[in-house]
Amino acid sequence: MTTSTAPQACDLLIEAGWVVPVEPAGVVLEDHAVAIAGGRILAVLPREQARARYSAAEVVSRPGAALMPGLVNSHCHNPMTLLRGVADDLPLMVWLQEHIWPVEGQVIGPEFVADGIELAVAEMLRGGTTACAENYFFPDVQASTYSRLGFRAMVGLPVIDFPTAWARTQDEYFDKGLEVHDNWRRDPLVSLCFVPHAPYTVNDAAFERIRMLADQLDLVVHCHIHETANENVEAMKTHGMRQLARLDRLGLVNDRLMAVHMTDLTDGEIALCAERGVSVVHCPESNLKLASGFCPVAKLQKAGITLGIATDGCASNNDLDMFGEMRTAALLAKGVAGDPSALDAASALRAATLGSARAMGLGDAIGSIEPGKLADLACVDLSPLETQPLHNVISQLVYATGRHQVCDVWVAGKARVAGGRLLDLDADAIRAKARRWRERIAGLRGGA
Repeated sequence: MTTSTAPQACDLLIEAGWVVPVEPAGVVLEDHAVAIAGGRILAVLPREQARARYSAAEVVSRPGAALMPGLVNSHCHNPMTLLRGVADDLPLMVWLQEHIWPVEGQVIGPEFVADGIELAVAEMLRGGTTACAENYFFPDVQASTYSRLGFRAMVGLPVIDFPTAWARTQDEYFDKGLEVHDNWRRDPLVSLCFVPHAPYTVNDAAFERIRMLADQLDLVVHCHIHETANENVEAMKTHGMRQLARLDRLGLVNDRLMAVHMTDLTDGEIALCAERGVSVVHCPESNLKLASGFCPVAKLQKAGITLGIATDGCASNNDLDMFGEMRTAALLAKGVAGDPSALDAASALRAATLGSARAMGLGDAIGSIEPGKLADLACVDLSPLETQPLHNVISQLVYATGRHQVCDVWVAGKARVAGGRLLDLDADAIRAKARRWRERIAGLRGGA
């Protein structure tokens, strides 16, 4: 006599022509399925086995698509999506001090932050991005907006030396930031970190206070560091040492540090970051557009440093396209190193998913397709002519795929894009808000 085991109930079964789990690295599972329950991944197994083992409330079948982890944009300024194209083709400090900050100072506020994030979330979801690390002001509004929109975000608690619309004094930055932390630290979609703007805009006392609080609260420190060579020239004049050495003196060069840009590095600084467990976030297209320098990605990889990939903000990029960013990162790494094997396709995909997640302290929860992890997933249609013939799925995802090929996206198992269509977001309303902001900003700039 034989007994049959009843299928196990699950919420969702996603069947794909290929599953790219990212962990283990470089693996592609053909004709597989992912079972999901309670927002988490139950199993990854061949399609026929999945159908026999699970009784799903919903089945999504995409035989011509690759299912991959949602992309993780580990450094962005998403309210600044509303400043896309305001000032282009300028050096970093001219762009920032003479154009962006003056306009920003006249429009920044809760409404600007919420509307900019809403536009950014729509763009990111349509491009297969399911999580981001935010670096901006009004973190209370950021957290509320991301949570309302169902998008995963690490929201930064800002610290900078000068008054802004968010806070006027150093104490106020900390007091208000800690209040945001207390109010949002248990939200399932929102995590928190400190975002001191940069070593050239944050004083030693503030950095020391951040180090102490980051240790106490177990928070990542997310900071622009060594963005340009000139930053270190000025640091030598002001502090008698390079910026990373100054941060090391203040106790911040450790495994909580998420160092963004890092274009100007010595071999000794790379060795120090590797020894201390620092993560580096690479923003290739923003760095190229601002002519800020080249992150030595191949050297970082060789040293074993965790590498994330990010877009930076739309004011300097000018998009939130992580597929484009992966391709640029891979190609640029080869050119800088003089080595075509530098940052291969699998490594680029890993940096844009699990690497970014680990840099944000979320590597145990997202960034790869593994049982127990949150079901933050993207499905990419590989059937168009532009991605044929399909010799190597990972190569196609990095070198040939456009974000318009994203057909489905889930955040914690909840569908956010289905069949290429945004769910639960009103594209027309978002577009209308963007137009109103364009008119307001154009008026401030004399109609420019």
